[in-house]
Amino acid sequence: MTERVRTTTQARSGKGVIVDSAIRNIRTLGYHGTTMRGIAHGAGITVASIYHHFGAKQEVLQEIMVVALQDLIGATRAAVLDAGASPSDQLAAMVRAWILFHTTRQPEALIGSTEIRSLDPHGRDLVIALRDEQEHFFRDVVRRGVDSGDFHTSAPPAEAARAIINMGSSVAAWYSRSGGTTPTEMADTYAELALGTVRADRPGP
Repeated sequence: MTERVRTTTQARSGKGVIVDSAIRNIRTLGYHGTTMRGIAHGAGITVASIYHHFGAKQEVLQEIMVVALQDLIGATRAAVLDAGASPSDQLAAMVRAWILFHTTRQPEALIGSTEIRSLDPHGRDLVIALRDEQEHFFRDVVRRGVDSGDFHTSAPPAEAARAIINMGSSVAAWYSRSGGTTPTEMADTYAELALGTVRADRPGP
């Protein structure tokens, strides 16, 4: 898997440049400190041009968070499908995709973790539904491993999955390439940590 988990749903012109500018503004100023004028300035367009794509700043925030989660769900699902039948391989692949997202798309990951409080009820419902979908996907893999005897954790599968999710998502808050570890190396490390969390069987010599 490459070190870049990139959206394919937004062109890099029009709507895409608005979203990119909004991401930069929100990470620097927060949602409430971000203005449509500031987004327009960062995108090199007029405020009126934004309204061809978004009716309000709230819609921009929802676009950022929903598209990021859809991309993340797609990446983790593809990783599991490519991993084969082994629960250990599936979990490791899923966690690698999870970490690659949180290290290569940190601004969106951080917005997703800090700005859910800024969503209106409709947007919050959308985001929570996608988060639940992603969590259930993790749970299913862990549960299959427990049921098959590949995982020996004494914790309930739901709690083990939640621990792995939270451990991985926290990486976005502190990871920096200047530390000398690449996203791929970080992904491999956390895949190993995840397998340890569920006490996975390891291959023999």
